[in-house]
Amino acid sequence: MSVRIAGVDVHDVRFPTAAAGDGSDAINRGDYSATYVELRTDGGPTGAGFTFTNGRGNEITCAAVRALAHHVRDRTVEEITAAPVAFWRSLVADPQLRWLGPEKGVIHMATGALVNAVWDLRAKLAGKPMWRYLAELSTEELVANVDFHHITDALTPAEATAILDKGRDGLADRLAELERDGLPSYTTSVGWLGYPDDKVRALTREAYAQGWRAMKMKVGGAPEDDLRRARIIRAEIGPDALLMMDANQVWDVDEAIATMTALAEVDPYWIEEPTHADDVLGHARIARAVTELTGGRCRVATGEVAANRVIFKQLLQAEAIGVMQIDACRVGGVNEVLAELLMAAKFGVPVCPHAGGVGLCEYVQHLTAFDFLRVGTSLEGRMVEYVDHLHEHFVDPVRTRGGRYLLPTAPGYSTTMKPESVAGFRFPEGPAWR
Repeated sequence: MSVRIAGVDVHDVRFPTAAAGDGSDAINRGDYSATYVELRTDGGPTGAGFTFTNGRGNEITCAAVRALAHHVRDRTVEEITAAPVAFWRSLVADPQLRWLGPEKGVIHMATGALVNAVWDLRAKLAGKPMWRYLAELSTEELVANVDFHHITDALTPAEATAILDKGRDGLADRLAELERDGLPSYTTSVGWLGYPDDKVRALTREAYAQGWRAMKMKVGGAPEDDLRRARIIRAEIGPDALLMMDANQVWDVDEAIATMTALAEVDPYWIEEPTHADDVLGHARIARAVTELTGGRCRVATGEVAANRVIFKQLLQAEAIGVMQIDACRVGGVNEVLAELLMAAKFGVPVCPHAGGVGLCEYVQHLTAFDFLRVGTSLEGRMVEYVDHLHEHFVDPVRTRGGRYLLPTAPGYSTTMKPESVAGFRFPEGPAWR
């Protein structure tokens, strides 16, 4: 039976998180928000997707989704799945809207929201959680969903095919491991920059008691404050747990190297976004410096605001990162994430997705499980970010136990928000904003 996408509904949903300092870092202090998209179908389930923003500006991504919606409306799911790259390119290569990117920024985030909503619909129609739906697709189907344009100098269709075919070996054993143990994770909830020292200490102690053995803090404030807070966390978690740091792009290249020279005292596992997101060569220089400084114990991580697969290609080719972070909805949805996961596997760089915000944890748990099952096939150095915010607004929220994600079981991409949450936090008319 053919399933037609009859309508595209767009909601501006915002949560007042700024006042408490939740999500605060060296640059951002905002109200976690989502441009939430629902694809209504003729008699089938509703596909849900979103892109994450930081409050003001969410109305712009909503407008971008509406501008792109005609590429989705009135198409059938069967038509999309028969030619997935052609569908993807209809969005990213719109002959007029592409000028606003190309393939970056607001227009690409809007593309991600729509594309992910289509994938949620595909998984729901198959009756499978997204991770299983992807893992059970044939190699041919997976490769057919990747746009290799501009990345064939780093990854060819033949190389992607070989990676995915090899990923079938031992798949049943890896699945049994995930079902038994879940996905390794780290928490960022302990170390927001706007939190006072006492709160950082208390949250770190609580997280450690709950089983977390990898935690991330925000840096990029006054250097003496960063070091003091890092010492607090390290004292609470001991020498064996992992401590990651995130500068949210605030430093210049030389400043990053100088600051990490001091912070090396607390044995950081990685420094995330140490400089401007587009500065591939700057990241490469920092990576060389921190490797030498720490004897290889610390590495550079980045990717949460990397615009597209081409930026990731360059980061990998330049050996600028030791950890690749992907964001499920800043890039153009699942199709582009597939390209990024495959490139990371070819270059031997572990993927630790960016999460938190509104629903990003719900998204990326599926991507990490699929990566382990069919692409990277290893959990060494792999962790999913976890932030304990706003999960209660989702129909199928993440579940954790002992510092690990438990596999989702409901059909879809875990992206469906509760109707009462959408109504209550819709901006500006929702009760939360009156």
